[in-house]
Amino acid sequence: MAASVRRCAVAWLVPAAGLLALLAGPGALGKRSEVTVLTDGTWRQLLQGEWMIEFYAPWCPACQNLQPEWEKFAEWGEDLEINIAKVDVTEQPGLSGRFVITALPTIYHCKDGEFRRYQGQRTKNDFINFISDQEWKSVEPVSSWFGPCSVLMSSMSALFQLSMWIRNCHNYFTEKVGMPVWGSYAIFALATLFSGLILGLIMVFLADCLCPSKRHRPQQHHYQKKLAPESARLLKKLDEEQEADEEDLSDDEAEDKELADRNSSTNAVRQRPVNLAAATDKS
Repeated sequence: MAASVRRCAVAWLVPAAGLLALLAGPGALGKRSEVTVLTDGTWRQLLQGEWMIEFYAPWCPACQNLQPEWEKFAEWGEDLEINIAKVDVTEQPGLSGRFVITALPTIYHCKDGEFRRYQGQRTKNDFINFISDQEWKSVEPVSSWFGPCSVLMSSMSALFQLSMWIRNCHNYFTEKVGMPVWGSYAIFALATLFSGLILGLIMVFLADCLCPSKRHRPQQHHYQKKLAPESARLLKKLDEEQEADEEDLSDDEAEDKELADRNSSTNAVRQRPVNLAAATDKS
C-alpha cells in the first residue's frame, strides 16, 4: 500500500516539476526578447532608446547564417536594456535607400538618434560585448548629412520606393495581365517621356514667372521708347535756353563795358581843362 502511494506521488511530482521548470526556465536563463520587425512606417522608433538593427535578405546565404546568432543575441536584449530589430530589404526598399545598404547583412547601432555601423564579428558574444563594454563609443557616428533623418536620405528612400513600385507594376503587367515584356517597357518609356514633358513645362512656367524676359514686358519697353525722344527734346530745349541766356548775359556785359569806357573818356576830357585853368592861376 505504501509503495503504491509513493509511486502516485512521484507520478504527480514529475510533471509538476517539469511545468515549473518550463515556467521558470526563461527567467533563470534570461528573459527572451523578440526581434522587432521595422518598416517604412515604424522606423522612427530607432530615434528613442538604444537599438541594434540588422538589414538582411531572405535569399542571402550570409544573412541566413547570421539569423541563429541574431536570435540568441535578442534573448539578451532585456538584460542589456537594448532593443533588437531587423529589416527585410526586399520588403522595405525605402529603408534600404535611407540607410544606404550596399552589402548584406548590414548591422547598425543606434542610441538617441546617433547611428553607427557595426563592423565587428557576427556572433552572439561579440554583439553582447559590443553593448556591455560600450565598444560603440569608439565608432565614428554617421554624419548628419547622410543620416536617415536628413533630406538627402529621405530623397534616396523615395527613389528606392519608386523603383520598387515600378518593379511591382512591371510584374503585374507581365504576370497578371499577360502583357509581353516589351509592351511593359514601352508603357514605362511613354510614361517617362510624358512625365518629363510635364516637368519641363512646369519648369519653363516657373522660370518665366520668376525671371520674365523682355518680350513679356511690352508696356514698360514701349513706354521707355516713347519717353526717350520727349526727354531728348526737353534736354535740347533746356540747352538752347541756357545758351541764349549766356548770349544775353555776354551782350549785356559788352554794353556795360562800352558805357563804362565812354564815361571814363568823358571824365578825362573834363579833367584836362580844369587842370589847365589851375596851372594858369598858379603862374
